Amino acid sequence: MRDLVRSIRAAGLRPDDPRWGAGLRGLFEAAQERPLADDDLQQLTAGSLSLIERAVHRELVIPDFPRLRSEVEELFEAARSIEDGAVATYIPQLARVDPAQWGLGLCTIDGQRFVLGDALERFCVQSTCKPINYCVALETSGEDVVHRHIGHEPSGQGFNELSLNDEGLPHNPMINAGGIMACALVGSGKPASERFDEVVGQWARLTGGVRPGFDNAVYQSERKTADRNFALGYFMREHGAFPAGTDLLETLEFYFQCCSLELDCDAFAVVAATLANGGVCPVTEERVLSPDTVRACLSMMESCGMYDFSGEWAFTVGLPAKSGVSGVILVVVPNTLGFAVWSPRLDEHGNSVRGVAFCKELVARYNFHQFDNLVGCRHGKRDPRREPFAEVEGLCAELLWAAKNGDLHRIRRLEARGVDLASADYDGRTALHLAYAEGRQQIVDYLLARGVPTDVRDRFGRTPAEGA
Repeated sequence: MRDLVRSIRAAGLRPDDPRWGAGLRGLFEAAQERPLADDDLQQLTAGSLSLIERAVHRELVIPDFPRLRSEVEELFEAARSIEDGAVATYIPQLARVDPAQWGLGLCTIDGQRFVLGDALERFCVQSTCKPINYCVALETSGEDVVHRHIGHEPSGQGFNELSLNDEGLPHNPMINAGGIMACALVGSGKPASERFDEVVGQWARLTGGVRPGFDNAVYQSERKTADRNFALGYFMREHGAFPAGTDLLETLEFYFQCCSLELDCDAFAVVAATLANGGVCPVTEERVLSPDTVRACLSMMESCGMYDFSGEWAFTVGLPAKSGVSGVILVVVPNTLGFAVWSPRLDEHGNSVRGVAFCKELVARYNFHQFDNLVGCRHGKRDPRREPFAEVEGLCAELLWAAKNGDLHRIRRLEARGVDLASADYDGRTALHLAYAEGRQQIVDYLLARGVPTDVRDRFGRTPAEGA
C-alpha cells in the first residue's frame, strides 16, 4: 500500500484530488503509519481505479513527472536571479507589492500538479480576466454576436491605447478596449450582481472549486486612476461599438471588479490546464467550456495575449498566453499542461520580466513551441510527454517499418529528426536487414550511402546481405 501511495504521489497527483474516492486524504496519511487492509484499498480505488492504474504504470500525459518537476525547478531558480524591471505604479495599490516575490504553479491535463516559490500568495488577476470574460461572452452570446463588437486582430499598440480598428471596434478581446467590450456582452441585460456572480462562478469551475477572492483596495485604486479606461469607454460609445442598451458606467465598474479578483498560481495553473484540456477541468473532469470556445480563446491569446510583445512572444515561445500587470503570465501548452508564473517586476510592455525569461528557457528545453513538431525542428529538445525509452523504441520501429515497405520518404523524415539509421530491434535486425530481405534496392542503396554498417549481425548470426 505504501508503494502504491508513493507511486501516486510521484505521478504528481494530490491526496485531495476531487476524483478520488471518499476519505483518500486519511488513507494517504494512514499509509505512512501502518499497513492498510483490503477494505482500505477498496475505499481508495472506488471510482478511480483507471486513474490509479495510469499513475502506477506511468501512462499519464507526463510519465516521468519527478524529472519534469526537477528540471522546471532548475529553470525557476535560475530566473530568480533576474531583478530587472519595476512594479506597476499607475495603480497605487499594485505599487506596494513586494517586487521580490516569485511563484509558479503547474497542472497537466491529467491533474498532475506542483507549485514552487510564492505560488500560494494571492494576487489580482488584472488582464488575465480578459480571456475568461471572452470565453463567458462566447458561451452566452455566441461567436457571431461577440465578434460583431470585437475584432480579431493584434493592435500593434499599447494595451490601453486610445485606438479602434477601421470598423470602429476594439482590435481584439485581450486589450483594455476589448476587455471592456467583453464585459458589456457578459450577461447582458442581467443585474450587475448576477453578472459578477456568473463570472466568479466560472472562475471557480475553471479552478476545480477554488473561488477567487476580491481585493477591494485594488478595486478602489483602479477606478480612481481609470481615466484612460473611461476615455476608451466613451470613445467606443461615440463610435456606436456597444450593444444597444449598454450602461457604460455599469460596464466599466464590472470591468474594474473583474480585474480585482484574486487567485494564486496554484489555482491559476488549473485554469490554464482546463484550457489546455479543451475546456474540461482536469481535477474535476467537468466540462466547463466548449471546445469551440477554447479554440477561439487560445487563438486570441496566442496572437494578442502579451500586449505589444505578442509577435515576439509567438516567435520565441509559440504558446497561447495572457499576462497581467500584477506580474502574472498564464500559459497553455495545448493537450499537455498549463502553468502560471508570477513576479511583479514588469518590462516596458507590461509583462513579467522573470516570467518571460522563464518561458523562453522552458521552450528552449522542451519541444512545446507549436512548430517544434515540424520535421527537423526539434534541435535536441526533450519531449516530456514520452518516456525516453518509449520514444526511441517507437522511432526505431517506424524506421524498420519504412525499410520493410520501401518508404524512402519516411526514412528521410526520421533521419531529419535525428534517428540513428543503424538502430536495431529486439532481434538485432536493422533497417538494412529488412531492406535486403524485402528486396528494397532503393532503400539498400540509400542506407549504404549513409554509411549504415554492413557487418552487424542479428540474433541469428546473419549480416544484412546474408539474411537476404
